[in-house]
Amino acid sequence: MQTATPVQKKVSRPRADALRNRERIVTAAREMFVEFGPDVPLDEVARRAGVGNATVYRNFPDRDALVREVVCSVMDRTAEAAHQALAETGDAFEALERFVHAAADERISALCPMIASTFDQHHPDLVAARERVEQLIEEVMGRAQKVGQLRSDVAVGDIMLAVAQLSRPPAGVGCMSLDRFVHRHLQLFLDGLRAPARSVLPGVASTMEDLRSQV
Repeated sequence: MQTATPVQKKVSRPRADALRNRERIVTAAREMFVEFGPDVPLDEVARRAGVGNATVYRNFPDRDALVREVVCSVMDRTAEAAHQALAETGDAFEALERFVHAAADERISALCPMIASTFDQHHPDLVAARERVEQLIEEVMGRAQKVGQLRSDVAVGDIMLAVAQLSRPPAGVGCMSLDRFVHRHLQLFLDGLRAPARSVLPGVASTMEDLRSQV
């Protein structure tokens, strides 16, 4: 007796236009969250993205899902900036610089406070994105310290805290008006990270666990 061949179930993939619409929604939401804060009407997000309201809700059933996707996508892009710099040049300090400036361009300091105020900060997608960033920056910093580019008394928490403080203020409080200062001050900070260190830092290096314990 012949064994019946199992029927292969066809896996449906999102259409290219659907993926483009999703990306347009995320981009528009990021811009508007930075300008106005996380409570901006989703109808306005749809209008800026050039899609209908139904398209927004089909992709993101509620505001929390959209905010989470925006924050995750921003973290992924900043990590990719460091990864790409490392692949192109092999220079760990340059990769660190690329990450810091990319984080400012992505307006990390305006978006990340939304994590605590609008949705579950322990959501698996958010935790995975955060871990990808932290692991990559730990690797980059470790390589830079190993070859004597980066001072030895700093850790990932020091970098992340400085990026948040030296980039833009929270969303909706005129963050666009300070753009001309941001990269200048971040570069001053980065130059201070170079080895050999010219001074002894007070306290101890800050880890991400140190920062999270203060929240």
